Amino acid sequence: MEVAEDQLDRSEGPEEESEIVTEGTAFARGDLLQDSIGPPKVDSEVEVLHEKVTKQIVKEGHGEKPSKLSTCFLHYRAWTESTLHKFEDTWQEQRPTELILGKEKDTMAGLGIGISSMKSGERALLHVGWELGYGKEGSFSFPNVPPMADLLYEVELIGFDEAREGKARSDMTVEERIEAADRRKMEGNGYFKDGKLEEAMQQYEMAIAYMGDDFMFQLFGKYRDMALAVKNPCHLNMAACLIKLNRYEEAIGQCSIVLAEDENNVKALFRRGKARAELSQTDAAREDFQKARKFAPEDTAIVRELRLLAEHDKAIYQKQKEIYKGIFGPRPEPKPKATNWLVNFWQWLITILCRLFKFAKRKSD
Repeated sequence: MEVAEDQLDRSEGPEEESEIVTEGTAFARGDLLQDSIGPPKVDSEVEVLHEKVTKQIVKEGHGEKPSKLSTCFLHYRAWTESTLHKFEDTWQEQRPTELILGKEKDTMAGLGIGISSMKSGERALLHVGWELGYGKEGSFSFPNVPPMADLLYEVELIGFDEAREGKARSDMTVEERIEAADRRKMEGNGYFKDGKLEEAMQQYEMAIAYMGDDFMFQLFGKYRDMALAVKNPCHLNMAACLIKLNRYEEAIGQCSIVLAEDENNVKALFRRGKARAELSQTDAAREDFQKARKFAPEDTAIVRELRLLAEHDKAIYQKQKEIYKGIFGPRPEPKPKATNWLVNFWQWLITILCRLFKFAKRKSD
């Protein structure tokens, strides 16, 4: 499995039947998600969508808005408005949620109203009254929401699919789900070739949503192989995009998902190693590169990355050596001991007297 860097640099985009292999010039940093401490601070205009639902745009989207019965794919964080207790976070779980407009659960009625007003890629802050959330009783299982709690949602519409008119993933056949995921992967590859990384990642996330854990656990044999042939490239493509956007921690997570299924996947090891190296996790990066080299010993990109790590370590050692030298200074040269002239005089005098005594004795004999 070749991942040579010179080949990567020449490639203009993903092959339709394989993973993205372009890893050349870095792109500008993408918008990072808000920290999970609390809702984002938003200054945009408040839009009233319903008596109990308002929206403020955090990031603009593109294209059309979903219509009724569209299958929408989204990420969101949810808090109770009064206490800011966060009770759900799909970003943390790395698993987008599917919502069919008009068929959402009662507890997500307000969220559905918000989603219906959004465009693909749009991120917004929604204020939802308790009547369109968890109601008068609340929820004491999962998620844990107190009674009559107004809600805050930070939500991003990854994209939507109107092709099957409200047909949920659970109602699709295995072949239909794999086909839908593969279609999204191909669309993502097209965006990647055009340099539209955020749009590409949206398509990959929707493809991955079709291949959720609940679905994968049911597959065996050829069907599992077919699903992984679509799912794993999407994770690797996501990692390639995230590295270009300098979002290294997220890239590591995408590669680790692939390695959980295929621990010897060279591209996953290589890309995770690159992300770790960028975070100065040199020992972990070296471990990934060395393992990748076992399965691709002639690969020049892996050899180059290991050489760069060795040069990095050498530079750090030299820098530390200079620092310590500056702190303690050079080792002092040993100084010659001061001589006592009087001692030397008496030694000289005794030597002379001894010689005179010997000379006088020889004369007398």
